[in-house]
Amino acid sequence: MRVGSFVLAAQFPGQGHGEALHRAVRSAEVSDRAGLDTVWLAEHHFVPYGTCPSAVTLAALLLGRTERIRVGTAVSVLPTVHPVALGEQAALLHLTSGGRFSLGVGRGGPWVDLEVFGTGLDAYERGFPDSLDLLLRWLREPRVAGGGGRFTFREVAVVPRPGEAVREVPGPEVVVACTSPRSVRLAAERGLPMLLGMHCGDEEKAGMVALWRSAARAAGRGAEEIACAPHVSAGVAQLADRDAEAAETLLKAMPGWLRKGLAAHVSVDGRPRGMRDPVAYTELLCGLHPVGSPRRCADRLAATAERTGIRRFALLTEGSGDLRGTEENIRRLGAEVLPQLR
Repeated sequence: MRVGSFVLAAQFPGQGHGEALHRAVRSAEVSDRAGLDTVWLAEHHFVPYGTCPSAVTLAALLLGRTERIRVGTAVSVLPTVHPVALGEQAALLHLTSGGRFSLGVGRGGPWVDLEVFGTGLDAYERGFPDSLDLLLRWLREPRVAGGGGRFTFREVAVVPRPGEAVREVPGPEVVVACTSPRSVRLAAERGLPMLLGMHCGDEEKAGMVALWRSAARAAGRGAEEIACAPHVSAGVAQLADRDAEAAETLLKAMPGWLRKGLAAHVSVDGRPRGMRDPVAYTELLCGLHPVGSPRRCADRLAATAERTGIRRFALLTEGSGDLRGTEENIRRLGAEVLPQLR
């Protein structure tokens, strides 16, 4: 079982952008020393929900600041970038880090981001498969030409080539954030592992894994590839000596951040959008994920692995909104929970 931290660089009430980003960097450094497997970096634009606008840029910094931990994007929002530009950056980080980089990509939302970056609503509603396929070709082939539509260009050389194997790994791992049956099938047909969101419970995640396996078989994927697919389950982790104390920490801090952060999203086309009740959502997360004593947290992770078949985790550890509290939370996760899982 591989446990990593999920870093949003969340801006809690009363904090500035620099404070949120400093906590994000410190989270990665402490995760590296605590023995966690991966640091997963979220990407958001124009909202305090997350203050990192480029997960791949922050990944470059953290790969230089750490020694052994893998660093991944969770996710780079593909409809707001050119797939070739993202592929070049991913190849660069893969080669220069000795294969420690994972590229998570997702569709994002119908936000004003699409207007600002000039890609338009079509890139979100219909363009994700084409963008993903061009990205995969760039990471796997020596020369690539645009196939038409948004991406029409003559054949060019892929430089640097991620196919120049690093530790026998032909290129960076690619993971797809999946929130619907359509995205699950998209990932399965291409043999790509899924990143499943923290709002999902074990039953829903197990269903998505089952659908992925069925779609992968239908696409001709091999039995071993299907059985060993390294899907990732996102969640929240908060440790304390007592279960109630851990939940109380999150209930004091997270609703204020969620209320401000989620309300700041602006849709690109004026479509109505609902927002979760911040307190109820925090309570939901406390019930779904490893929140409590070290024993409870270890049992919760083991149960999710047993019910879903997923053995990789990306856990939000900054839910207290406090730098020292976040660092201590990560240290306890590494020292008191990981040994129980091994």
